Amino acid sequence: MAERDTKITLIGLRLAREGLEFIFKGEMPECEKCRLKNTCLNLEAGRRYRIERIRNNEIHKCFLHDSGVVAVDVSRAPIPATVESRKAVEGATFVYEPPKCDKTACKEYEICHPEELLKEDKCKIVEVLENIDTECTAGHSLKKVKLAW
Repeated sequence: MAERDTKITLIGLRLAREGLEFIFKGEMPECEKCRLKNTCLNLEAGRRYRIERIRNNEIHKCFLHDSGVVAVDVSRAPIPATVESRKAVEGATFVYEPPKCDKTACKEYEICHPEELLKEDKCKIVEVLENIDTECTAGHSLKKVKLAW
């Protein structure tokens, strides 16, 4: 759960800029025949990452990215989420449990159920953002936070 652990991976040249956050979606069928796939596919599918640094300007050919790919350092990016207000303390660690709510039409549903978090992930609150009590259609007392995973 260390926030600054980095990995080297490859990303499309047009996407390669420091600070860009993305959710790694995993392997595509075109990747099967690529000799660089072990470098590209070394991230965990469904997780959020941030580009920390572009390693060099060497462009590698890619079957998916028409302009090629470049090597970058990435780290795990904090995940915007919600927690119960009483548990929203910067530095607190906990095991993630998705909220018991099925109100998918609620405008806060996606942040309450972030796709990048899995049940039982170990998380740490790195920043407390704001109350959203009045926004919650299920009546929960919630705060928006950023979580390290």
